[in-house]
Amino acid sequence: MAKSSGGSDYDLIFKLVLIGDSSVGKSNLLLRFTRNEFRLDTQSTIGVEFAYKQLIIDGKKIKTQVWDTAGQERFKTVIPQFYRGSEGALAVFDLTKPESFDHITVWIEELHRHTPPDLPIVLVGNKSDLVDQRKVSRQQATALAEQLNISYMETSALNASNVEQAFITVVTGIFYKKIPKSVDNSSSSSAMTSIGHGPTSSIPVSSDAQVVISPNQKSFRLKDNQKPTVSNSGGCCKNS
Repeated sequence: MAKSSGGSDYDLIFKLVLIGDSSVGKSNLLLRFTRNEFRLDTQSTIGVEFAYKQLIIDGKKIKTQVWDTAGQERFKTVIPQFYRGSEGALAVFDLTKPESFDHITVWIEELHRHTPPDLPIVLVGNKSDLVDQRKVSRQQATALAEQLNISYMETSALNASNVEQAFITVVTGIFYKKIPKSVDNSSSSSAMTSIGHGPTSSIPVSSDAQVVISPNQKSFRLKDNQKPTVSNSGGCCKNS
């Protein structure tokens, strides 16, 4: 998306989408990433919803707009319109539901009908905390990711494992696609990412980026047959 106009509190805005079957945990991944929360009573998304979170990469303030799309069959003719303009995606399946894994290629094929072929995508195997119920092996998921030429990560929205790193991987991929990084042989590959939830902690990321995260989100829910008009400030959406 275009750079913000003068006076805005960010330099760039990136649109990400969460795709995958219903009940794989997309809404809780979004909630964990933007608010560091988890809800056991989360219901299936109706239409779409989105939330913001601000990242800082190499001194640039990035407004990350993440769209959570419904996975139900009845929305499949409506949801693709929200793929347009997306610059990155998380393709999510449930590690305990093989059918959600089997459907991933269909979701990605549909996404590519409305987005560039080189869109940064992370394949996400969610609910890694349910070890005893797991039905999709790491080998299966890694093989699919290699076939699709995308990254693969396992997450748990419940215990927050790898959630931020999954989103950061996509965002840094978009950033360096737009702004190629200079190669510095003296720089270390073990750059760290600072996470802005509670006490500062660090995790390794697969780039030289210095990423600082601060919660700054707003959200809305789109009902059936409603279309959003996003305001210039990105602060809210109007349904028509």
